[in-house]
Amino acid sequence: MRRALLAALLALAGIAPVAVSAESTWATFGTPSATSTFGQEIVFRQEFANAVPLARVEILLEYPGNIGPFVAQVEGAMAAGSRVLVYRLTLADGGHVYPNSPITASWRLVPVDRTTEPIIGPPVTVTYADTRFAWKTLVGETIRVHWYEGSSAFGRRALAIGEKAVREAADFLGVTESEPIDFFIYADQAAFYDAVGPDTRENVVGTPIAEIRTMFALIPPNDVSTAEVTRTVPHELTHLVFDTAVHNPYHYPPRWLNEGVATYLSEGFSSWLRSSIDDALAKGRLMPLTALDVQFPTAYERFALAYAESTSAVDYLVREKGTDALVGLINSYADGVTDDEAFTAAVGTDVAGFESAWLKSLGADAPTQYGPQPAPSGPLPPGWDAAAGAVPSAAPSAGAATPAPVPTSSGEPAAGGTSGDDGSPLRDGRVLLVAALAGLVVGGVLAYVRRRRARSVPDAPAP
Repeated sequence: MRRALLAALLALAGIAPVAVSAESTWATFGTPSATSTFGQEIVFRQEFANAVPLARVEILLEYPGNIGPFVAQVEGAMAAGSRVLVYRLTLADGGHVYPNSPITASWRLVPVDRTTEPIIGPPVTVTYADTRFAWKTLVGETIRVHWYEGSSAFGRRALAIGEKAVREAADFLGVTESEPIDFFIYADQAAFYDAVGPDTRENVVGTPIAEIRTMFALIPPNDVSTAEVTRTVPHELTHLVFDTAVHNPYHYPPRWLNEGVATYLSEGFSSWLRSSIDDALAKGRLMPLTALDVQFPTAYERFALAYAESTSAVDYLVREKGTDALVGLINSYADGVTDDEAFTAAVGTDVAGFESAWLKSLGADAPTQYGPQPAPSGPLPPGWDAAAGAVPSAAPSAGAATPAPVPTSSGEPAAGGTSGDDGSPLRDGRVLLVAALAGLVVGGVLAYVRRRRARSVPDAPAP
């Protein structure tokens, strides 16, 4: 019956059936489609016919690097029939997708009858592209360079810089780059920011996106041979090679190590980086490496110092342990190890020990740590360290540590019985105050309950 109904629906709708699975006896899909308009929207369309009522229809969107699809409900309950559904991924109101991103969509039909399994239709993939420009393309061994302003010589020069950078970084890290890298060059800042997103910092001129093997760079045609370009392009492309070396689904290395390696390989521990370190040392402004694990500061001075510290730490590691230790440290992350495990195996100490040795080599004291701090050391309250199920004693045992005195407002220890130690008048007073407050609360609750109960009792009948 379902097969006959489905065949009739398909004939009426003119849908060319697409085989999905042996289970799809109650639904057939047409060929899906997807289109994109840069900066506006990505549109997905699916034609299908279903012979049973549906509880809902969903679209499953797979983005590069995600561990699973994004699921959105497109339509609610609907009767058997044939139809075309459309899903629009809007980008005009602050949404953003990196150009060159492939997005795969599949449609899922969920029947009302829960004994019938949902069906997923055929996938369709669209690559979101920046269609504002007439892109020129040159293809090298690993790099595909795309640009829209400048001569063929400009493109060849950019390709040569990129190929050399990837080759040297891959040789250093001992990895093979088999997948192509797309290198998009923008000629003006506004177009570059439209591509890389509205949240991009104003001092960024290059952005590598490892999930799509793509790099975006801001390079006016007249700047391709400048020192800044020959420094920036290798730096950013090294990040993509670094990602190949450390890629794993569990844990990514700290940001300072990633940036430090990219800077070390592209320009070394240069004089301006050393000057930034010297200036921070003189002013006592060094930042802990742990402050640079995830993100770098936005203010230019701190931003530059973050790069200087990262490169200095990598330079120190190479001078003390050799390049093999650095390469081993980086490659160990591919196994999903923690930072401390990686550093201990490569350099013989955890991250804190490495940072301490690096600071000592600079003649620097440990920087001030801001943000959440470890709990201060000190004695535990009586009974907190007792074994599970043990009854705490009424007083500390002989030899137990004496609780430290409580500082007064002047910072000096309080004298006599006002310290708040166990058994002191201050502690007793606090206990009495808490007990009194608890009594007031309980008394108030009881009084409220009595009043409510009194209101709920009906009037007694007249005699």
